[in-house]
Amino acid sequence: MDKKKFEKLVEEAIEDLPKEFKEKLENVTVMVEDHPSREVYEKTGSSPYSLIFGLYHGVPYKHRGPFYGNLPPDVIVIYQESIERIYHSEEEIREKVVEVVKHEIGHYFSMEDSQLREIEEAKQSRKKGNIKREKS
Repeated sequence: MDKKKFEKLVEEAIEDLPKEFKEKLENVTVMVEDHPSREVYEKTGSSPYSLIFGLYHGVPYKHRGPFYGNLPPDVIVIYQESIERIYHSEEEIREKVVEVVKHEIGHYFSMEDSQLREIEEAKQSRKKGNIKREKS
């Protein structure tokens, strides 16, 4: 997928967030990069052979006090090549982009990976349940 089309998927994922979350997104930039740098793997303690789909850098929302300001924006990076290495159809890529954007925004709202995984697993379980019911 060309980069512009992928970036559009990221924009749409942000636009489709519930209003109450979008209204609280302040001083944050979302960008697309091809793949994580060596520094990202080192910072996260990840193996250079693992896939990182996205990363949040910044001061989480709940840690911003009344004197928070005059700081560069937080950054959410979505890694296109990492996603495309596993997901191939446009629909699969779109679904993964939405999931990764929501996951990284979850970090912005101070959620831990374990909490976000629970939410994602519950969503997958509901989705599988709906598929089984549709087939019945």
